[in-house]
Amino acid sequence: MRLTIRELAETIARVTGFPGRLAFDPSKPDGTPRKLLDVSRLKALGWEASIGLEEGLRDAYAWYRDHAASGVS
Repeated sequence: MRLTIRELAETIARVTGFPGRLAFDPSKPDGTPRKLLDVSRLKALGWEASIGLEEGLRDAYAWYRDHAASGVS
């Protein structure tokens, strides 16, 4: 899965319900053109992601909301 910094930021904003405006400066480069995690060894062992990025972010954010007030890390 490939996504830009903008797409990731927009996904996080959507998942968290962030009401603000995201600002991007088009005159600045979008980080390194490609950073890819090589998962070929994991796939060779039969591993495959069981949930997508957005669902994983939703689950992680829900855990954080549920535990942030208690100070549990």
